[in-house]
Amino acid sequence: MTPYVQAVRNELTRWQQAMQKPPSTFGKLSTSLQRRINRIIPDRVHAIVTAAIKQMTRGVLFGAEFLNRAPIQGQTLIQRDAAVARRIEFYKKTSAAEGGVTGAGGFLLGLADFPILLSLKMKMLFEIASLYGYSVKDYRERVFILYIFQLAFSSQESRQVVYQYIANWPEHSRQLPDDINQFDWLTFQQEYRDYIDLAKMAQLIPGIGAAVGIVVNYRLVNQLGRTAMNAYRMRLLQDQPALLRE
Repeated sequence: MTPYVQAVRNELTRWQQAMQKPPSTFGKLSTSLQRRINRIIPDRVHAIVTAAIKQMTRGVLFGAEFLNRAPIQGQTLIQRDAAVARRIEFYKKTSAAEGGVTGAGGFLLGLADFPILLSLKMKMLFEIASLYGYSVKDYRERVFILYIFQLAFSSQESRQVVYQYIANWPEHSRQLPDDINQFDWLTFQQEYRDYIDLAKMAQLIPGIGAAVGIVVNYRLVNQLGRTAMNAYRMRLLQDQPALLRE
């Protein structure tokens, strides 16, 4: 095993432990606070965010919008990681720039950031899947992408459940229904909305919206990218044990 693969395994171990740890007291308090904030936020804002997430989720499951990249084959783990890191950096900068523009544009333009950012995140995940050698033409791979999204943007309670789906993907994927209409998009969008509301609502505040949009978008995309890297690394090392001897 090369030093690089050993370093990846060490990082994976820390990530796996973080995904499975029980909810902290602070996390429970944050969830309670978020629920109170949700009751204050205008229904119109909730409706826009919910509609955007719903449409994007359905687009991922049903549409061909993102299915334009063939899976990359025959590369080492270090080559795949390097290519993925470059795409994450690209999307971090793109989303930060987009967040700054929409954040500076006032309330209505700030609301437009939700569907735009969601689309950028999904495009990044589809690219990452292909770079790690997985074909997103299989709808089960698209469900895997949605699980990654949930891992990155969910409460710790939900994260523990979703992590088990990913950690035992060969078995879990065989149990997925043939009818993709049965995917629980409602839970998916509620978790995501609750996770990002507190940070993203500040983007709508005049005077600080641009700065908030830049920082929050950058961090959210970075968090999603790192989660995707570790999820696919875990799968690769399970699916291709030879990578351990690189």
